[in-house]
Amino acid sequence: MGEARASATAAPASARDGSRLRVLHCLAPPDGTTRYVDQMLAGAGGDVDVATFSWREALLGRYDVLHVHWPEQLVRSRSRWRRAARHVALRALLARVRRTRTPVVRTLHNPAPHEHGTSAEARAMAAVDAATTLYVLLNPATRAPGGAPAVPVPLGHYRDVFAHHPRAAARRGHLVTVGLLRPYKGAEALLAAFRALPDPDLRLTVAGRPTADLAPRLVAAAEEDDRVTLDLRFVPDATFVQHVTSAELVVLPYQEMTNSGILVAALSLDRPCLVPASPTNAAIAAEVGPGWVLQYEGPFDERVLREGLARARAVPRHAPPDLSARDTAAVGAAHDAAYRAALALTGRGRP
Repeated sequence: MGEARASATAAPASARDGSRLRVLHCLAPPDGTTRYVDQMLAGAGGDVDVATFSWREALLGRYDVLHVHWPEQLVRSRSRWRRAARHVALRALLARVRRTRTPVVRTLHNPAPHEHGTSAEARAMAAVDAATTLYVLLNPATRAPGGAPAVPVPLGHYRDVFAHHPRAAARRGHLVTVGLLRPYKGAEALLAAFRALPDPDLRLTVAGRPTADLAPRLVAAAEEDDRVTLDLRFVPDATFVQHVTSAELVVLPYQEMTNSGILVAALSLDRPCLVPASPTNAAIAAEVGPGWVLQYEGPFDERVLREGLARARAVPRHAPPDLSARDTAAVGAAHDAAYRAALALTGRGRP
């Protein structure tokens, strides 16, 4: 999606005089596949140098702003000893930013983690919230905890990233769900609803890497219907584009949905999406124009799926989704402004 503006060895910025900033993102480095970290690196403003996370860099490196994304990932591990070590390291990091008055900017991807953690994790997340200088809100329906300072910056679109991948022609009756498959994302409910629809011309593709406990349940459900295709792996960009653009309707039957990168990615490929009703989804539906984000009320079942497909066919779409507010340059400039606002709040710079 693009190269970082600077590596972890970039020269430190001089935030006090309003010049270049160095921002450390709490994100793993790019791995050759399109992920959220690519947006953060490629979309950095012209006077912002960025680095990705390591504990060594966080505790010993030089940076002007610490940008936290999914704070629970800082302490989670399957190893009990590694979890304990990460909790100690996080306490040391928060002590460091407090001592040096380094602002902490946190993007509020979700009000709470989708998978519940331990009580120790909850205390760690509360400590991160207490240390946060400024929140980045991805949609107008989200509020910062306790009325803390916040700025709006939407998720960027993926049109540029996907532009060089060949697209498929949309196939009538082809439904697709794609992305990292977790229980809350509703793939099992989608399979059950689809199997209840008798139309032999319908097809369903479920694509993405599932959790270990979910995979066998998806396989068992798909074996009962030869209209279903499973692609249970991390889907590379070219295949993602083929799956999404071959769909008449992308179905995202999440049990809870705040900010979805998959929704933005599907809209970037000009495909309508069926999603649960929520203030966040209502906001993006109004943003992109009629007919692209189709919301449903209540639990997901065959009625919702049948009516969603009928609505997708009935609603006219005279133009592609309007994603102009999510251009890379606009998102990068908004993050730059957020960093400088956070520095001003700590007394280390001017807005």
